[in-house]
Amino acid sequence: MANVQAAIENEVAEIGNLALESGKTLTDVHIAYQRIGAADAPAILVCHALTGNQYTMTTEIGPGWWEGLIGPGQYIDSEKYQVITTNVLGGCEGTTGPLSINPLTGERYGGDFPLITIRDMVNAQKRLLEVLHIHSLDTVIGGSLGGMQVMEWGLLYPDFMDRLIPIAVTPALSDYAIGFNAIGRTAIVSDPEWNNGNYSSEVSPAKGLGIARMIGMLTYRSGTLFNQRFQREQTEEWYSISDEASFSVETYLHYQAQKLSQRFDANSYLTLLKAMDSHDIGRGRGGIHQASKGYRAKMLCLGFTEDLLYPPAMMKTFTESVNEESQKALFHEVNTIFGHDGFLTEFEKWGPFLEGFFSE
Repeated sequence: MANVQAAIENEVAEIGNLALESGKTLTDVHIAYQRIGAADAPAILVCHALTGNQYTMTTEIGPGWWEGLIGPGQYIDSEKYQVITTNVLGGCEGTTGPLSINPLTGERYGGDFPLITIRDMVNAQKRLLEVLHIHSLDTVIGGSLGGMQVMEWGLLYPDFMDRLIPIAVTPALSDYAIGFNAIGRTAIVSDPEWNNGNYSSEVSPAKGLGIARMIGMLTYRSGTLFNQRFQREQTEEWYSISDEASFSVETYLHYQAQKLSQRFDANSYLTLLKAMDSHDIGRGRGGIHQASKGYRAKMLCLGFTEDLLYPPAMMKTFTESVNEESQKALFHEVNTIFGHDGFLTEFEKWGPFLEGFFSE
């Protein structure tokens, strides 16, 4: 594929006050975003996952998490489209979240940041697009937490886009996945440094956040991948040590824990986990089956084998429900040992589905 420079814009926009589903209102909300490509081209909105951000393409700021999927001549071609990614509401990369200053108090929100839902996130994105004078979208695409936003976009604003691409997601978060989120939250709030969310940038619940990340990593990738990669390789004799890593897989998980705790905010992590728990397209709409009849845009739904959290069979059933109304949804299951994290890698396996969908 072509490898030419794309126009990249990294900015923060003010969208005013935002009423939340909880009944509370966030004052003077800011949304950080990245725009790739020409501002007058058809627009694609990308929605990121739990610990993602707005940087889908590599810049001087750092690596892009969908580098190789998005760009000039790539599967999502920035020579044909403008690609906009927002840092999600409640995040910690420039969008209003727990790290932000509350205009009403002059202090960080911290643990006082209100609960938000996936629908709140989508409403904030819609407001940003209005500020950018974008009145329609060609496509909304995203995986995991991003896929939840995609599914809500199609019901909150059904005529605003032509295509929806929810990836590695299900129409509601399962009790099994909520259980893992509960363990992650417990790890954070049990850290003595959490202090009811009122911690400083110098002293934070890094250990609790790290444990939550370790738990998450075990669910994001398959047992097959872990077993093939580490093969019980030892770093120390197991019988000579009790509180240090003895196996390579332990070292890997501790590394991932430290890496996330250095770049991500614990309160944001808690906020976004709670928002994920709220995900249910059928909530207030008569259930999932009834809600699935409300989609008007064409849909491409992708699931990944060995996805522990978002089983592909559930997405297949969802597309069948959508197609009871009209044949507008396609489903493909991608064969991978990466499990849930398949949407962040092996683009050559599933990128062609995007190409085919965009060419229709």
